[in-house]
Amino acid sequence: MRVAETRRLMGVPWTVTIHATDESRGRAALAAAFDEIERLERILSDYDPRSELSRLSAAAPTSTPIPVGDDVWRVLVRAAEITAASDGAFDVTVGPLTTLWRQARRSERLPRPDKLAAARAAVGPGGIVLDPLRHGVTLVRPGMRIDLGGIGMGYAADRALEVLARHGIDAALIDASGDVVASGPPPGAAGWRVQVNGFGGDEHLDTVLISHAAVTTSGDARQGVEIEGRRYSHIVDPRTGLGVEGSAAVTVIAPDATTADAVATAASVLGPDRGFAVIARFPGCSARFLWRDERGVQSRTTPEWPTQ
Repeated sequence: MRVAETRRLMGVPWTVTIHATDESRGRAALAAAFDEIERLERILSDYDPRSELSRLSAAAPTSTPIPVGDDVWRVLVRAAEITAASDGAFDVTVGPLTTLWRQARRSERLPRPDKLAAARAAVGPGGIVLDPLRHGVTLVRPGMRIDLGGIGMGYAADRALEVLARHGIDAALIDASGDVVASGPPPGAAGWRVQVNGFGGDEHLDTVLISHAAVTTSGDARQGVEIEGRRYSHIVDPRTGLGVEGSAAVTVIAPDATTADAVATAASVLGPDRGFAVIARFPGCSARFLWRDERGVQSRTTPEWPTQ
């Protein structure tokens, strides 16, 4: 039978839908999945000063590696891999810049050049050194702050899916406000039907069928801002310190939500041309790009993008 529940976690609504042999077992599995997401929120949040991640950032710069728990370690290792493969377009050291950009979006004014320069000095490749033997993390620069906003939610969704599997749930869909991951398909179906769009409303809707996969859309549809006549995304380009310029959206399908989340962020920063090349470096990934220019809305998909 189908069982579903919605809760607000990590600042957004999460809906978990499963097929279980009976409702009581289904409800127990759902409760365990939500408990896992709550646990990870307490660890990975950059808003909560008590979280493990916030305490790690507060220690910067560190002279010796700081041992971290398994979840922080796994996220940082995967983040480092995606940073390398995306030529730095995805970068979890971007925290000082995201803090500054949040203030700019609220005030609708670009950051002061001196503040932008100071934040940029704390961001970039080489800022985090990982010690695999001790699961230790060294933060090299003063003022560093790790921001897992482009990967943490996907990681939590993957871990929640693992919890459901341990409770005997073979068919599940987790939707974290647009970050979607699925295990096996519903009974009698080839997969889960997931509707994606790029700019909100009914514009450019597409439907993909997924199982044992994830789909994430990244762009400026909900959180963009216009400053001095230019449109900026809430997604920060680590290379400039400003929001990605222009109206665009990227949807990525990947084997897991951690990868989909981070690769979509990187592709948003890079744009269609360079983004296509980066997506090709990740096995099992496909993408659709939407953007607006003087001709209207443009669309481009990778060769692997599923068609109905």
